[in-house]
Amino acid sequence: MIQGTASHVGKSVLVAALCRIFVRDGFRVAPFKSQNMALNSFVTKDGGEMGRAQVVQAEAACIDPTVDMNPILLKPTGNASSQVIVLGRPVGNFSAQQYHLDYAPRALQVIEEALNRLRSNFDIVVIEGAGSPAEVNLQEHEIVNMRIARMAEAPVLLVADIDKGGALASVVGTMELVSEEDRARIAGFIINKFRGDLSLFQPAVDFLERKTGRPVFGVVPYFQGFRVQEEDTISEDRGTAEVAAEDEWLNIAVVHLPHISNFTDFDPLEDEPDVRMSYVGRGNRLGRPDLVIIPGSKNTIEDLYFLKRSGLAARIVELNRAGTPVIGICGGFQILGAELSDPLHTESEIPRMEGLGLLNISTTFYSEKVTTQVEAEVAGAGPLLGGTKGSRVSGYEIHMGKTELAVGVHPAFRVTESSGREASSPDGAVSRDGLVFGTYIHGIFDSSDFRRRVLNNLRARKGLRPLEPATSIPAFEQRHKDLDKLAAVVRGSLDMEKVYALMGLK
Repeated sequence: MIQGTASHVGKSVLVAALCRIFVRDGFRVAPFKSQNMALNSFVTKDGGEMGRAQVVQAEAACIDPTVDMNPILLKPTGNASSQVIVLGRPVGNFSAQQYHLDYAPRALQVIEEALNRLRSNFDIVVIEGAGSPAEVNLQEHEIVNMRIARMAEAPVLLVADIDKGGALASVVGTMELVSEEDRARIAGFIINKFRGDLSLFQPAVDFLERKTGRPVFGVVPYFQGFRVQEEDTISEDRGTAEVAAEDEWLNIAVVHLPHISNFTDFDPLEDEPDVRMSYVGRGNRLGRPDLVIIPGSKNTIEDLYFLKRSGLAARIVELNRAGTPVIGICGGFQILGAELSDPLHTESEIPRMEGLGLLNISTTFYSEKVTTQVEAEVAGAGPLLGGTKGSRVSGYEIHMGKTELAVGVHPAFRVTESSGREASSPDGAVSRDGLVFGTYIHGIFDSSDFRRRVLNNLRARKGLRPLEPATSIPAFEQRHKDLDKLAAVVRGSLDMEKVYALMGLK
């Protein structure tokens, strides 16, 4: 089991790396995280919803993701409440107190059964913890750290992020704050995100081993030059989307909503050689991009209220009227419409709000949640979708609510397969001038052909020559290349013989 001294120390990435190493060494391996709090989620083949991190780890292990790998998913809907998803299906919204005191203890049986199913089918299960095991106020009710280590009888490797500073103190402090029984389960440490001369750090390693009586299994460098999808965080707004007339880049602004979800939709765009992408969270940072994207949201009406309050809504409308294309994905698609209604307070206490009015559609939220993998083809046209009609895309839908198109509004896509069954249903919408489109399908930009055609349409609007589709590779292929690079870095940094010995394997 991989636990951390804090959140965001690199647990998810290290679990993915170990999964890749073990499968390359010939073992059948699966990831597991009993409880994940994340807005970045995914839909499995059978329609179950699970955390994105375990999907990445399953890809690293070269297996299809299943909800057993993440039996409990918490999707925050506010500062102290979350939608609770158990084995891929929502069971309701809970306050933090309700969940920790009432529901979490009852979830232990679900967790243990899921873990046992994985253990019966795989040689190795790599378990990920959450946050820190040293949160003394949570230890009695937690179901994701030491309680799971005890359940699985798993040795624990504790990860510390040295890039933040204070790594040695966090390791020693964690060892001090966990119980004696749990302290005995911690087999050693991994120091992560190291920069600089490793020889200068050796005295710190020697001190840590003397102080704790535990070995340091390795020091992993801060890696660059490849991407591993983030679990649930975006760094602070990266640059601006200001564009100069002679600029030969495509400047794309993704709106950083307070409840942004599934922002990994846009990783393939960011990896393109002619794209500069910015996550924009304040009205005075939007500038004049070549494209604005409004992403998914777990609380769409609240995020629409944020856009209006911050001035971003008015700025997006102003830019579009001046000719800037706008795309909305899932919640972003709903925000582009004329009206959003939540009569049952499914997502928000706000019952109704006018949207941006860039698409003549209206959305009403219901308690039922749509979770399905889909295949679709482009049905729309216009400056953004020109030349893409009939192109195939695949992805998944995760959304509450149903969207109605006004008379005369054309869909952006047509779904041809849903959950493995043949289908023929419209998806999304395109504005009359073709400068705005929205869709419920996450993952449309994973298609290298569709992605490059849309980008070349944007290039044409700037008077730039198109780039060949060969410059784009499928997102799935790129992720696997990056996972191999990650595994190579981690294998070269950890004492893998010691790791295998910890599991009783060679």
